[in-house]
Amino acid sequence: MNFPQAYIDYLVHFHSDRDYFECHEILEDFWKEKEVQHRDEIWVAFIQIAVGLYHQRRNNFKGAYRMVKNARRIMKGRRTTLEELGLHAEKLLASLKTLEERIKAEKAYESFYFPIANSELQQACKKEAANKQLLWWQPSNLSNKFIIDRHKLRDRTEIILQRETNLYKKRKNRQC
Repeated sequence: MNFPQAYIDYLVHFHSDRDYFECHEILEDFWKEKEVQHRDEIWVAFIQIAVGLYHQRRNNFKGAYRMVKNARRIMKGRRTTLEELGLHAEKLLASLKTLEERIKAEKAYESFYFPIANSELQQACKKEAANKQLLWWQPSNLSNKFIIDRHKLRDRTEIILQRETNLYKKRKNRQC
């Protein structure tokens, strides 16, 4: 079976260093490579799980709940796709329901694991983790501020410039 490299990289970071911000970046780039009409919503669900856990770990329960709830909604309708992606769909959906309930109750973050059913995927992830010098299947290091507060530490110059450009275009269109 051939899995997208971005998906493997996502799973490696998800289960090794727990850098959910990086998980989001990897899959968002992969998703955006496709033309809009060919973008698969399943990748959005994986991104939302990473973002939801990032928020939960930082005690932003409202944001976490919204992300996980929507991811579960998407995945509920995509059981076959989840199986094709090497996951045990029913176990994943049950785990997501539990996660959603924990977040709604504002329970503290605990590491989340995707139930990988495909041994080839499991081996590919282990190999890639070793290549990245990461330990596979590790819980979060809650003292690693770089990963926990990563959004605060990144260079936002490009984002700010893009927002200013969009605002300028909006204003210019209103004047026409």
